[in-house]
This record gives sequence, structure tokens and C-alpha cells, in this order.
Amino acid sequence: MQIRNLLFLSIVTGIITGIFIVIYGLLTEFLKHVLFFGDPIESISKLPAWYVVLVPVVSILIVNFLISISESVKEYGVGEIAEAVIQNRLVFGFKDLILKIIASSLSLASGFAVGNEGPSAAIGAMIASKLHPIFKLPKDLLRVSISIGASSGIAAIFVSPVTGIMFAIENIAYNFVRDYVGYLIIAGALGFSVAFYFLEPLIFKYSIGKFLEYRYIFASLLFIPIITFYIYFYLWLKNKVLKFLNFKISEKFQKYKNYIFGLTGGVIIGMILLISPFAAFSGHEVVEYLINGKFHLSFSLIFLIIVLRIIATAVSIYANAVGGIFIALMSIGALVGYGFGELLSMYGINVEPFYFAAIGAAVFMGVNMKLPLTAVVVALEITYDYNVIVPTAIMVTIVSYLISLKFELHKLHFKLGVSG
Repeated sequence: MQIRNLLFLSIVTGIITGIFIVIYGLLTEFLKHVLFFGDPIESISKLPAWYVVLVPVVSILIVNFLISISESVKEYGVGEIAEAVIQNRLVFGFKDLILKIIASSLSLASGFAVGNEGPSAAIGAMIASKLHPIFKLPKDLLRVSISIGASSGIAAIFVSPVTGIMFAIENIAYNFVRDYVGYLIIAGALGFSVAFYFLEPLIFKYSIGKFLEYRYIFASLLFIPIITFYIYFYLWLKNKVLKFLNFKISEKFQKYKNYIFGLTGGVIIGMILLISPFAAFSGHEVVEYLINGKFHLSFSLIFLIIVLRIIATAVSIYANAVGGIFIALMSIGALVGYGFGELLSMYGINVEPFYFAAIGAAVFMGVNMKLPLTAVVVALEITYDYNVIVPTAIMVTIVSYLISLKFELHKLHFKLGVSG
């Protein structure tokens, strides 16, 4: 009886989540074109500067107002959602679901550098948590139900079924893999199936499939110190930006801090939009363009966009923009990888920059979010190319180790300093 009900929950959750994710994805694109009078990449340069700044300012103030109406509109990690629901600290209604979709669509459409995977996982989790008692499942399976919902949400928004399954497993379902992974698979597959005809997946157009060229593996070893440096740089700059903003505002405007955060963040995002639209928004376009070699960027422009995207990501979090950082991190990694590929080409090493854009995107996200398996699966589902998948698998493991080693050394230095 319990197994049958869990199976039905998986099927219904996958279908309903797929429908809501399609609405969410299409609404985001619609609002983006309405707010900027067309594709913002092309239209922003033709719009008045005051209007470009006004769009994110007004949008984020509306988002913070929606958060004041319903706390569940805020961005939460899937693990946080599971704990909060189980402990009755977070209750979702249909109104909360609609408000979250509106708030996240508005955040993404107005230029904030957040991704749509966080809200998508949360939307699936919300739906699954409401269906859980309808199917008369015990409370100790609520975390499993939320994992099923998160899986279908990610699979639908990325139009990638295996990515959704792996994301849910690595985030909150690892203890249930043996007994419950089948339900994640069916919900993820159904969510993907509903979204497939409505939403656009990331596609690597130059895939050569199962033909391995060893020069990409050797070149990826040279890439390890470069991307490790940029991960440190991302963490350092993001923390500096957040500390600066919090120091200047938090203590002085405690009562209205969310609106002050939103106003400050909106102005900064507006200014970034004026400098380069590629430095704002979710980063989906940046990844797509770079992994398919749709344009050429100079080294100075690549570095500028990397810095601006890091600032935009930090500011978006600070301003309470509703969204995740999955695709935002991928966009930074794609820029780093593309620049590295261009550098090798300049020195006569025969590699294609768009290959390293794909590798950099997967590795940068996987290391920063501590999702190594998801990084490999993303590389697999986007490219289906061994020259991306194999270097990604090697690099995400080694770079993750190097990052953890750095923090272990930092802890050791701190302990020695205290004891000395």
C-alpha cells in the first residue's frame, strides 16, 4: 500500500511540477521581454539609462514586498525546506506557490544574477509536501517526498532528467538512494517530459560523442590552477562585497533593511546592465553562447564580465532576489574556461575555447556548490562529449580537494595562532 502510494505521488508530482515549471519558465521570458521591450541583450543599449536602472530597482522592491507577505517566498536550499517542513516551521499554501513563482520570475527577468534551479526545486518541493498527506504517507517519508518534488523541478527547468535526479540525491536524498531512487527517477522523467516541448535546454552543438582526444585531458591539467585561482577569487570578492554592503547599511537601517537592501541592489544591478547585459541575468545566455562559440570576447572583456558577474551574484543574494546560483556559477566558469581556451590557442595549442567553456561551467558550479556528481552529469547531459565529460570528472575531484586543503590549512593556521 505504501509503495503504491509513493509511486502515485511520484507520478502526480512529476506531472504537476512539470506544468508549474513550464508556467514559471515562460513567465520569466515573457516578463524579460516586456520589461526591456524585447531581448535585453539587444534592446538595453537602445533604452534610456534611467529606465534600465529603474527596472531592477522597482522589481526588487516588489519582490521584497512579496517576501513580507509570505516568508516562504524567500530563497531556501532544498535541504532547508525539508527540515523546515518536517519541523512545522514552514507551511506552504497555493498562494505561497504563486507568489514564489512571481517573485522569482520578476527577479530573473529584471536582471538579477540568480538562477532558476533554486525556485524550481522549491516549487517541486512545495507541491510534493502538499500531496504527501493526500496520499496518506507517513511523516518519516516526508523528506523523500520533498526530494521527489525537487528532482522533478530541476529536471523540468533544465530540461535534463538525470541532472534533476542527481541534484536531489546530492542535496538531501543520499540516505534514501537504495530504497527510493526509483521514485526520484520517475518524477524527474515526467517533469522533464512535460517541460521538453516548452522550455529550451542547454545544448552543445559541436559534440563529437564517444571520440576522446587526449589533448583536452592534458590541457585540462593546465586548467586546474587557473580555475582554482578563480574559485578563490570568486569566494574572496563575493565576501568582500557582502561585508561592505552589510557594514554600511545593516546597522543604520535595521527596521527597513530589506527595502534598503533591495534599493541598493537594484541600483547596482541597473548600473551593471548598462555596462554589459551579459554580466547580469541568470547567465543562461552566457553559457549557451560560449559553449557554442557564438561570439568572440577579448581577455579584458572576459575579466570585466567575470568581475561584474561575481558582484552581480553577491548583490542579488544581498537584495533578496529569489533564485539560486547554479547557472550563475556555471556562467562564471564558462567565461574562465573560454578565456583559458583562447589563451592556449594563442600559444599554438590546438584546442577549441568552447570545449573549455563547457568544462569550466560544470567544474566551477560543482566545486562551489559541492555537487561533484551533478557537475559530471551536467557535462554529460549538455554535451554528450567525452572531451568535456572526462576532463570535468578529473578536474572537479582535484579542484575540490585543493579547495578543501586550503581551508584545512587555514583552520590549522588559526589553531596554531590561538595556541601560540
